[in-house]
Amino acid sequence: MSRTLGVTANFPAGARRMASQTKVKTAIFDSSKYHGLERDALVRIYRTMFLSRRLDDREIQLKRQNRIFFQISGAGHEGVLSAAGLILRPGYDWFFPYYRDRALMLMLGVTPYDMLLEAVGAKDDPSSGGRQMPSHWGSKRLNIVPSASATGMQWLHAVGAAEASLYYDRFPKALDQARQAPLGDSLTHHSDEIAYVSGGDGSTSEGEFFEAVNAACLRRVPVLFLIQDNGYAISVPIEAQTAGGSISKLVSRFPGLMVEECDGADPLECYAVLSRTISYCRTQRLPALVHAQVTRPYSHSLSDDENLYKTAEDREAEARRDPIPSFGLFLVREGILDEREMGEIEREVERDVLDATDRALAAEAAPADSVYAGVYSPDIDPTGPQFEAALPQPAYNGPGKAKTMVEIISATLADEMDRDERIVVFGEDVADCTREANLARVKGKGGVFKATAGLQRRFGSARVFNTPIAEAAIVGRAFGMAVRGLRPVPEIQFFDYIWPAMMQLRNELSNIRWRSAGHFKAPVVLRVAIGGYLTGGAIYHSQSGEVIFTHIPGLRVVMPSTALDLCGLLRTAIRSDDPVMILEHKHLYRQPYSRSPYPDTAFTIPFGKARVVREGTDVSILTYGAVVHRAEVAAAELAKERISTEVIDLRSLSPYDWEAIRASVGKTNRVIVAYEDMRSWGYGAEIAARIADELFDELDAPVRRVAATDTFCAYHPKLEHAILPQTEDIVGAVRELAAY
Repeated sequence: MSRTLGVTANFPAGARRMASQTKVKTAIFDSSKYHGLERDALVRIYRTMFLSRRLDDREIQLKRQNRIFFQISGAGHEGVLSAAGLILRPGYDWFFPYYRDRALMLMLGVTPYDMLLEAVGAKDDPSSGGRQMPSHWGSKRLNIVPSASATGMQWLHAVGAAEASLYYDRFPKALDQARQAPLGDSLTHHSDEIAYVSGGDGSTSEGEFFEAVNAACLRRVPVLFLIQDNGYAISVPIEAQTAGGSISKLVSRFPGLMVEECDGADPLECYAVLSRTISYCRTQRLPALVHAQVTRPYSHSLSDDENLYKTAEDREAEARRDPIPSFGLFLVREGILDEREMGEIEREVERDVLDATDRALAAEAAPADSVYAGVYSPDIDPTGPQFEAALPQPAYNGPGKAKTMVEIISATLADEMDRDERIVVFGEDVADCTREANLARVKGKGGVFKATAGLQRRFGSARVFNTPIAEAAIVGRAFGMAVRGLRPVPEIQFFDYIWPAMMQLRNELSNIRWRSAGHFKAPVVLRVAIGGYLTGGAIYHSQSGEVIFTHIPGLRVVMPSTALDLCGLLRTAIRSDDPVMILEHKHLYRQPYSRSPYPDTAFTIPFGKARVVREGTDVSILTYGAVVHRAEVAAAELAKERISTEVIDLRSLSPYDWEAIRASVGKTNRVIVAYEDMRSWGYGAEIAARIADELFDELDAPVRRVAATDTFCAYHPKLEHAILPQTEDIVGAVRELAAY
């Protein structure tokens, strides 16, 4: 067995000895025997595979010495990945890798030093600045979008990125605008680029995988899915993971999808298969899937022990398929390398790894005070004065001159789409009519609430389109588009059904800037219809839960209560540089009291700026959404009793206007936080806690909360009335607080 750097290489015993004993000299090199590959390319494959394995071994040693903190290897996957690296184009194609892709990353231009900087968590780690585990590759220069640890989320990102490729072909102005935006100076686009995405066989069990394949075939986009099937998802074997044991057979009937299988331990067979499939993606602009049967000679990670679930016979069989000794033996038998040349290559690799290790161990760690950098955009501050309206807010002048909230959405989006060609609008039922030939014969849908009515007719189906019922796909594809520089404005039809997208929102969209050390961003504007008071909405069309999303760093959350605020906040969201969730209350969509005249296209409202709805001196009500109007009605009723109530509409929930809260509490010394969500653990609890913590000396009475009961929203109107906070609940709470 070969020993280097103090770590035992897991090659089959005698493999190197067999190679030297069967050495053959060949007089003339014939590349046609090797699918057109020249000698240098074959040697490069071997060197990269060996380098990839030695980096794994070195990290394993460092982990056992407690000099790094985690290790997961790409051992056994090197054959197919090295072959892919000969065909794919760094800085040209777009890459959405997973943690076993080390050999491909080396082929693309990620250096051993880069990888070891990531392993030690150094400040200068180019992937994440020490914020992510090792093997979460990323490079702005090479178009490698950093992966997250969440299994299988990347499938959808690649589809969105491939959609952006076709979009830029059709809308070159959008590309120019993307390049002028922050982080856009190095944005690349080529007419034959493709998106590469990879994952293990276990990740294909995630719904996101099938949503991605379906979307890729529906949209007919150039994306290469590489499935690296090592037979196990940690300890779960393929027969317990995939029906029939073959993911390629399961997806073989998707229309337009080219599907091929290969022995992932044979670089030459992989090269032939990948050459065909990648060419198909480039020339036909369609998706392809390669199912590579690889091996996993090491445990899943150093946190796993495969001896607990693999027999000695299983492990020996895997070792026999190890691509490194078998390909080395092949090169010697073919006379491409002799023992001396192979030894020189391996010694050179050992020196490179040792040098990179020494440099990485000496690298500086990120300072503790750097943890806040990159949570939000450093380039555009949506709370800043540039988003203050230059003109006074227009006054409401009657129904004929005002728009409802739902009307103002489409008007605002239309103006923004005129201004910015990067904007794409999509979701369930948002288009006027998917079958364009019928547009002249039908009125058009334009959303279940008509919020996007007319946009498809005006801007075309490339910019406004329907999607399958797949919330994770909506957000995941938007992520891929936004990483490429587009400005997607997708819609989640009902807040109640947002939960399939939670992994994309919490683990991908919100933290991409932070976990990439500021090199990547995904400024998606996600419109979501929320809330109850529908007299019949029941459990699954009345949910609140905004606090779940305000609890996510990196995600801005706003919830307007008037059409004017919705217009201004939506414009700010689109013109800012962070992911934003716009919560649009369904009950307010067509209410007369929420109408507003349509302002000038320069009108914006900064985030984190509350609106004083009504001034008062006795009690403050801090609220937002549909409860604002109920608080107004309560304040008018209380005025008859000579109780002066101040009503503050927060309208921006993350960030929120602490100074407005401080000023109001300082004036009235009594405060109620009123919100529609369940009382316990709700958004109002955080506001109340901070008031008690920082403004305790200003208070003349306890902070009170008025909110929904800790249950679900019922179908019958009388039950709904009892569950959700009503005007009479607010009136009663104010009376009690005023009398305290």
